[in-house]
Amino acid sequence: MLRRLIYVLPVLVFVALAAVFMTGLELDPRAVPSGRIDKPVPAFDLPPIEGRDEGLSAADLADGRPVLVNFFASWCVPCLAEHPQLMKMAREEGVRIVGVNYKDRPEDARRWLDRHGDPYAQIGADLDGRTGIEFGISGVPETFVIDGRGHIIAQHIGVLTAEALETRIRPLLREAAE
Repeated sequence: MLRRLIYVLPVLVFVALAAVFMTGLELDPRAVPSGRIDKPVPAFDLPPIEGRDEGLSAADLADGRPVLVNFFASWCVPCLAEHPQLMKMAREEGVRIVGVNYKDRPEDARRWLDRHGDPYAQIGADLDGRTGIEFGISGVPETFVIDGRGHIIAQHIGVLTAEALETRIRPLLREAAE
C-alpha cells in the first residue's frame, strides 16, 4: 500500500498543480479587483499643466455628469496607443474626458498634446504621483468611469481598446447618464 502511494502521490500533485495553472491562465489580467469601486473619488486638487488655466479637483468630478478620468503621461508608449480612441470619443461622441498627467513634466505634457491632439476637458498635473496612489493605479494608462455624483463605477487597467470601449466602458457611461 505504501509503495503504491509513493508512485501515485507525485502524479496527484502534478495533476493538482496543472489544474491550478490552467485556471490561472484563463483569468483576465486586467480584471484586477479595485477597492475603490462604488466609493467616492479621493480628495485631490491638482494644478494645471503648462498652457492651461484650470487644473483638476475631486469637486470637478461630481457635477452631475458622468466622466472618464484618464491617467496618462508623455513618456508612456501605451498612452499613445490608446490616444486615438480618446480623441474619437471626445470629438465624435461628446464623451467628457478629464486627464491626470502622471509624474510628468507639465511642459512635456503640453507638447505631447499639441502633437497628438487634446481630448481632455480638464487636466491636472499629478507631479508627485500622490493622486495616482490615492486612486489605486498601478501605472499608466489607467482609466476610471465616474458617475455624476463623483463615485468610481469602474477601473480599466492598461490601454483602452476598441473592444473594451464597446463592451464595457460605453455601456457604463450610458448607464451612469441615466
